[in-house]
Amino acid sequence: MLLQEAIDFTEYFRCYCLDRREVRIMQYDPKQPHHLRYVQNPKPIEAKLLQKIEEGVLKINNALGYDFNTVEFAIRDGVPYAIDFGNPAPDADINSVGEENFEWVVEAAANMAIHRAKKHKKGENNLTWGDFVSSFSTNQKLKSNKKRNK
Repeated sequence: MLLQEAIDFTEYFRCYCLDRREVRIMQYDPKQPHHLRYVQNPKPIEAKLLQKIEEGVLKINNALGYDFNTVEFAIRDGVPYAIDFGNPAPDADINSVGEENFEWVVEAAANMAIHRAKKHKKGENNLTWGDFVSSFSTNQKLKSNKKRNK
C-alpha cells in the first residue's frame, strides 16, 4: 500500500520517458475531462523547473528499470512532487495525447527499438534492470545519480 499526501498544486506535468533517456514534459490538467487534460498552447516553463522535472523523471525510471513510462508531477511552491510514476503501459492514443505528443512517442519508441537492436548481443542475456533491483539483487549499495550511456 502507498500512502500519498494530496498536493494542492499550481502546475501539473505529465512526462513520457522512453529508453530511460528520452523525456517529454507536457503541461497537464488532471482536473479537466479526459480529452482536455493535455494543455493546448501551454505557457512557458521556467528552465530550472524543467531541469528538476527531467532529472526526477530519469531518476525514477532508472531506479525502477522502466523503458516506457509516464511520470506525473504536481508543483507546489516551486517544488515538483512525483504523484504517479508507475505507468509502464501509458496512454499514447492520438485522440487523448494530441498529435504533437503522439508523434514524439512514435519517434522515441522507434529510436528506442533501433538503439536496443544495435546493442543486442546474440546468445547473451540482454535484459536490463533498474538500479534499485540490480543493487539489491547483487547486494550492492544503491548508486545515486548514475549516468546512462546515450
